[in-house]
Amino acid sequence: MLLLKPSSAALAYQVRRCSPSFVCAYATQSGLGRAPVASRKQVTVANDDGRVNWKDLTTREKAARTTQKTFHLGVILTGLVMTGGVAYLLYTDVFAADSRTSIFNRAVDEVRASPRAQEALGPTNKIRAYGEPTWNRWARSRPIASTIRKDGNGREHLLMHFNVDGPLGTGVVNVHMIKNSATSEYDYKYLTLDVKGQATIYLKNTDAEKKPKAPGFRLFGAQWR
Repeated sequence: MLLLKPSSAALAYQVRRCSPSFVCAYATQSGLGRAPVASRKQVTVANDDGRVNWKDLTTREKAARTTQKTFHLGVILTGLVMTGGVAYLLYTDVFAADSRTSIFNRAVDEVRASPRAQEALGPTNKIRAYGEPTWNRWARSRPIASTIRKDGNGREHLLMHFNVDGPLGTGVVNVHMIKNSATSEYDYKYLTLDVKGQATIYLKNTDAEKKPKAPGFRLFGAQWR
């Protein structure tokens, strides 16, 4: 049998680069017939992409991966908390029945539906309601002036005013509501419309409605007061 003696070049340990991340090393004598052995970069918090199996990580690399996952989880939880907070504020300020936006819309509907307000301002579809005047020409909405305070009995009072105008005139609407402790809803104490040059128009006035009427008497078949 004829045996071929490997050359000195074949016995030498050779290294060649396979890719920017790995180096493949092989020896033509002892590694003859074996797959190339790949060495990898150390896994850190910054470069961990999850490709290396957990069991192949060193203790330091496992700590780096755990830190990275914990950070990502913290970011997700923070985002969920912020989203929930925005949704809560949006609901309480806009969609809730006792929100100021809902109360404003409710009062505007009362004004537009009142025949007396229509006589002072104009047709229903021509009555426009808006908040405080602003000098900012780029402002898309005008703030509605309102405040909430409690009386000596702990009841919440909501005070609000806004502007209205129509083809026949302009005015200011004043709202005073009290939160019902039984239903947790605001009920009107009064709702008034003040138009320049005219007497105050009471669209709602619970004080007048609750005021007892003076007793009368009957004489000659007629009711006298």
